[in-house]
Amino acid sequence: MSAPQRFLERLPARRGDEPSWVAARRQAGAARFEAIGFPTRRDEEWKYTDVRRIADGDFGLATHADYDRDQFESQRLALDAYQLVFVDGRFNAELSDLEGLPAGASVQPLSQAIDQDAEAIGGSLGRLAGVDFSPFTALSTAFADEGAVIRLAPGTVVEKPISLVMLSRANDVPVMSHPRVLIMAGANSEATVIEHYLGEEEAANFTNVVTEVLLERGAIIDHYKLQEASLSDLHIASIHVDQTRDSRFNSFNLSLGGALVRNDLVADLNAEGAETGYNGLFFVQGRQHVDNHTLVNHNAPRTFSNENYKGILDDRAHGVFNGKVYVKRDAQQIEAYQNNANLLLSDRAEIDTKPELVIYADDVKCSHGATTGQLDEEAVYGLRARGIDEPMARALLTLAFAGEVMEQVKLHAIAERVERAVAGRLPERFNLADLVETAEAVQEA
Repeated sequence: MSAPQRFLERLPARRGDEPSWVAARRQAGAARFEAIGFPTRRDEEWKYTDVRRIADGDFGLATHADYDRDQFESQRLALDAYQLVFVDGRFNAELSDLEGLPAGASVQPLSQAIDQDAEAIGGSLGRLAGVDFSPFTALSTAFADEGAVIRLAPGTVVEKPISLVMLSRANDVPVMSHPRVLIMAGANSEATVIEHYLGEEEAANFTNVVTEVLLERGAIIDHYKLQEASLSDLHIASIHVDQTRDSRFNSFNLSLGGALVRNDLVADLNAEGAETGYNGLFFVQGRQHVDNHTLVNHNAPRTFSNENYKGILDDRAHGVFNGKVYVKRDAQQIEAYQNNANLLLSDRAEIDTKPELVIYADDVKCSHGATTGQLDEEAVYGLRARGIDEPMARALLTLAFAGEVMEQVKLHAIAERVERAVAGRLPERFNLADLVETAEAVQEA
């Protein structure tokens, strides 16, 4: 039996009340996945990432969504937010909290949204991330039965963040989940959405998530993806964004956990005034592998994109960055900037980076670049001269390197979580902000 067939054997039976379009799309996803199978390193888009740990795995499906409340409270972000909680892909109503959600905003589990408004969901789900995008979106389509749907009516502004918490348990048998996230933002609406991936330290599951974001005229979405999964978890994510006139999408892709992680981000700027910001930071250690593939399609004139990704790699970790900006022939007077900088903390760490510009217009402002280096030993010495021990000096310089991305993070709880992961827990007598400022000054001196 082939690997695709082994995975598809886990497909649940069709529900009797399931809409026909759901069944048809699942069949299409399963057929496509069985036909093409898992990607290999012979595929150009996957040449640096080996997914055999997924393909060779034997993953079941979760049968319940139980999770200890005290443990959850100790893990969740210290943030006042509306939240939906999923455990191994299954909705947990007890840990979720949507109290006070403003009129004009709807946040629901996907299963509930389909039951209540199947026609509206069917017209949008899978529109951007179809079965042909990758084997993993095809697999997701075959198994799609849960996730989150966020709908904002025109003019709706949600002041508090909307947090989608994806928990991974340490199961006796590893499980897989295929959450779908659908965000539909009406004209001039605004919200902050967080996808937070975390769980138990011994978890060794496979998460395959697909997020689709539809922005109408003037809509603004700040999207945070904070990935803190177990160092044994396998994580594949695909985010697709459709932008109309004067809309803004700001992405914060922060990867800290996972044994194998792949992030695909695709934004289509389809009308004048559309803006996209890609802010990324990946911090990997041990034998972690993180692969970031980004694509911005400038499909209309006078659109803007700015991308800044930074990688910090220690031990024998491996990072990949492949960022592409595509400018269509009639997309004149656009601006597109892309940068990838990487810091290697070990001689054994490895980064493969490939920024790309594909331009078919002549009246544009575009630039891209990539750098890779190590800590400045003179800067380490400069901090030690100020009474800071060597491990702390190296941690602070590492955090200062990440500062350009972290300065864009508007949510303190997320920034603090990432800073602690990068720099470690500092003694109480130290003020983190002051020390980072000192480290940046030493580097510039």
